[in-house]
Amino acid sequence: MISKKILSLSAVALLAVTLGACSSDNSSDSSASSSSAPATSETAASSSADVLSTASVSSDPAVLEKALSADGNWIVAATSDITFDKDVTVAGEFHNKGDDTQDIYRKFALYSQDEDRNVTAEYTIKVPQLIVESEGFNIVHGTVDGNILVKANNFVLDGAKVTGNVTFEKQEYKDSAKLEENDAKVEGEVTVSE
Repeated sequence: MISKKILSLSAVALLAVTLGACSSDNSSDSSASSSSAPATSETAASSSADVLSTASVSSDPAVLEKALSADGNWIVAATSDITFDKDVTVAGEFHNKGDDTQDIYRKFALYSQDEDRNVTAEYTIKVPQLIVESEGFNIVHGTVDGNILVKANNFVLDGAKVTGNVTFEKQEYKDSAKLEENDAKVEGEVTVSE
């Protein structure tokens, strides 16, 4: 009985690691695609140490807030709608796949997908203001219900929607951003504060 549980857990962990490895993002501009690094219920259910060391997958606002901090991970995934009662800061420098030899890249996945990488659900995070200090930060699918203040280069919205405003601290940050990847949109104003 115990060996069957271990075997099952090992199979789920192997599947999650395999899916993560197969979802490589090879683009040179570090923009996210909806097929990169999955946020799946299979991954969320896995307790593999390898998976947990490279991704933070949760429906708990406190866990996600910590995962988005400088002490967090290169990929953070929500597994349900989330409400933050205060501003959340995305900080730290991270690299694609957590590999320092890869491009600077960070992903916030607001979706779930199946084993064929079809998006099966999109989630909404409600936050007064999301403050982006991490370079190469990508919000993939889902909705940010609130405002975003961008203080870093290469910010990307990939298939995501923002109901509030997106304000860039500098023109340089706005010039390096991509706000319309895969039909992403900002319902509020896009401005530069300087």
